Amino acid sequence: MQLQLHLQEATSILPLVTSASNAELKDEIRKTGLRATASRIAVLRHLRQSPRPLSHAEVVDALTEDTWDRATLYRNLVDLAEAGLAQKVELGDRLWRFSGHVSETHDGALHPHFICTECGTITCLPEVSMTTPRRGVPRSLRDKNVEVHVRGRCDDCE
Repeated sequence: MQLQLHLQEATSILPLVTSASNAELKDEIRKTGLRATASRIAVLRHLRQSPRPLSHAEVVDALTEDTWDRATLYRNLVDLAEAGLAQKVELGDRLWRFSGHVSETHDGALHPHFICTECGTITCLPEVSMTTPRRGVPRSLRDKNVEVHVRGRCDDCE
């Protein structure tokens, strides 16, 4: 079995989105069927302001001035991810991180992501074509239900 990658140009998967008002965030949250609580709005705002995915502990540390407990913030992270407003990623260290940047151009097609091992920035490599054989591969690969990560140091960290 051979999996072939053909690299072209990389684009960032995490554009910074900082200008959404509370009303806009409330509307986004409510459209998914979730209640727009103050803690959900704060978590989504914080995720969107970060240039990289954040762990639960990083979100808790950032929102310490508010009185929300760790469990509430974790439930909010999971709820936002399940509703499609955040993306839950695991970078190979068995620690879930959450990003508030879910790009409409990120269509879920099978392609790798470059993960900086220094700063944690994720870059989408959408122009990479992946060729997989039809036979002899796991069904999840055939059905494009896998994640492919390329790890190294990004240009900013070099």
